[in-house]
Amino acid sequence: MNPKYLALAPALWPSSGKAELSFDLQNQRYDTSYQLYQEESDRITVESWYLRGDIDITESTSFRFQYLRDAISGASPSGAQPGGLQPFLQQLEDVRTGIMGALSQQFGDHRVELEISRSKESDYLSYGLALSDKWELNQKNTTLAYGINYLDDDVSVYGIDPQDKKSYDFFTGVTQIIDKNTIVTANLTIGFNQGYLNDPYKSIQRTDIVQFDDGLGGFIEVPVVNTYAENRPDSRMREVLQLQGTHFFEDAHGALDATLRLAHDDYGVFSQTLQVEWRQAFGEKWEITPFARYYRQNAANFFHNTLDGVPITNPPDYPTGSGPNYSADYRLSSLDALSLGLRVRYQLSENVAATAAYERYQMNGIGSDQAPSEAYMAANIWTFGFTAEF
Repeated sequence: MNPKYLALAPALWPSSGKAELSFDLQNQRYDTSYQLYQEESDRITVESWYLRGDIDITESTSFRFQYLRDAISGASPSGAQPGGLQPFLQQLEDVRTGIMGALSQQFGDHRVELEISRSKESDYLSYGLALSDKWELNQKNTTLAYGINYLDDDVSVYGIDPQDKKSYDFFTGVTQIIDKNTIVTANLTIGFNQGYLNDPYKSIQRTDIVQFDDGLGGFIEVPVVNTYAENRPDSRMREVLQLQGTHFFEDAHGALDATLRLAHDDYGVFSQTLQVEWRQAFGEKWEITPFARYYRQNAANFFHNTLDGVPITNPPDYPTGSGPNYSADYRLSSLDALSLGLRVRYQLSENVAATAAYERYQMNGIGSDQAPSEAYMAANIWTFGFTAEF
């Protein structure tokens, strides 16, 4: 944890003029889970372990935390084209650990929260700071939320000095209780990234013509396929609008939740996400939730499968983000994705519940700006966990 953030935390603790606090840890919630994300065709596998907690320290002060550990292995498209001499897939192996802590305090109708976080990989170190407020109005039927997130990242790139990246997110939203069974929410986020935004594991290929002396006063031209590091812009502005509604159907003892998410950035990517889920109770102990999510985006302005035909004289070995920009990362192509899944919750006792979920994820290229079909993946996602409340 970055020491410079520690001095901020005491500002949220209640002050009574005495050098002591009275703790009443009556409301506590903990959950732990394991998730296996596995792409088909020996692609990426990610095993994730999570531990989360939410504790009421006093009547007006609470603390929540999260610890996670992700282990990633397998192969991911490098940016080279399939079927050529350059490897289409690149092997990856890494472990990420992250920790987050957040302290919140009630001030009248306001709930202020300060959050700090740290995440580390072998080539990536990130520190985060977030400050937010929830303001209850209209006899607590309306809640306004607003705040700021800040990330300070260091990226290790082979061959050059470590690079930095900074991210800023400003968000605001409103939640409205329509009636006893209906809640609607609208959120808007404006974000800005600056610094090293390339993926150091992604490249793009180009067919270069190499000339050789033929010994007779002429030259022989030989086509050679080379790969170059991608060059994304060194800044990115993005906007995200999310609309959500939840309605409980008393006769069915079930709730319908629908979310629409619209996102745009100055890469030229516009994406739409629609998610719908139905939470159905069965008796006193079971809850079953089928869900579906559809995602669609157009390609970034600088997406190219290859640099062939792109007017670039000498692509640099270590791009700085200045133009012209180019990337063959399939995640910046024109694509859509569909997820179908099922979550099950079983109440083991008054305080402990078990959860399990399965999700099938399928991605495909669409339109004229898609990557090769081999780049898109299909994945199975399994999640198992326990929740305890006291």
